[in-house]
Amino acid sequence: MAGGLLLGSFIPGLEGALDSLRIGTISLPIALGLLLMMYPVLAKVKYEELGRLRGEKRLMSSSLFLNWIVGPLLMFALAWIFLADQPEFRTGLIIVGLARCIAMVLIWSDLACADREATALLVAINSLFQIVAYSLLGWFYLTALPDLLGLDSQGFEVSIWEVARTTLIFLGIPLAAGYLTRMIGVRNRGIAWYEGDFLPKIGPVALYGLLFTIVLLFALQGEAISDAPWDVVRIAVPLLIYFLLMFGVSFWTGRLMKLGYERTATLAFTAASNNFELAIAVSVGVFGATSGEALAGVVGPLIEVPVLVGLVYVALWLKRRLYPPRENGQSDRATVVGRA
Repeated sequence: MAGGLLLGSFIPGLEGALDSLRIGTISLPIALGLLLMMYPVLAKVKYEELGRLRGEKRLMSSSLFLNWIVGPLLMFALAWIFLADQPEFRTGLIIVGLARCIAMVLIWSDLACADREATALLVAINSLFQIVAYSLLGWFYLTALPDLLGLDSQGFEVSIWEVARTTLIFLGIPLAAGYLTRMIGVRNRGIAWYEGDFLPKIGPVALYGLLFTIVLLFALQGEAISDAPWDVVRIAVPLLIYFLLMFGVSFWTGRLMKLGYERTATLAFTAASNNFELAIAVSVGVFGATSGEALAGVVGPLIEVPVLVGLVYVALWLKRRLYPPRENGQSDRATVVGRA
């Protein structure tokens, strides 16, 4: 993060050069980082075992409720509480809250030793729901609900294609690559070679992709952050509260439902994360690259990344405190050893 800020602040023209590498509203450097980050994680998913999750109706229903009811409502409330006098920042914040995560949550879940297969399934379900519901929910939270409550309304309009394109790029490509890699590798070389030799070799690529993405995000916004630090702080405060509350409520929900640590962590991280690429693309496409909405969209990942990294450590600490080995069972210990 510090390296990215220094690059963006002290290298003339770097921000413009990076920003020019885009197709439409999709930044090619960030897209490359996200794809590199997601591919190794999705190559680890045991797709042949996804069938065992068909009966997990409690996990799927609670994830949908937390992601599409609790999350947007909480962000709407926080945006109006903290940014009532800043309509552009407020709108950008609500747009972030509507974009549910399909990328970095795979990394957070993997680092926290959550259930890979359950995470992949919930990400796929949320992605399909996002394509169908994002535009409608945007209209509801930015037009209908404010009008109903007698609040200021800026309006909102984004095409389903915009949402679908972002989802297909940032989930469809690495998902297809991960699935084909596993199927072809296991079929041709066997499961022992695939999990014992191949996966350890490509595993570090995910963290390289994550670090590359973080540096880029901070480099792209280094000048904006240094020029308007107070605006960034005002946007950051409700975001920080949002991520902490969503994680805490979701983890507590999983604990009450007795889902076990792995699926509780999956539930918590899928609910606490957001699809910042979609939020930024929508904010730029609808309101413009220099708008307050776009700045709020960019501040989203700048706060989310360090907070979610911290919450990985919180999750692992909670695992040691709340889920002793006898409760996790042999399968959980085997998972930890395999990921190490």
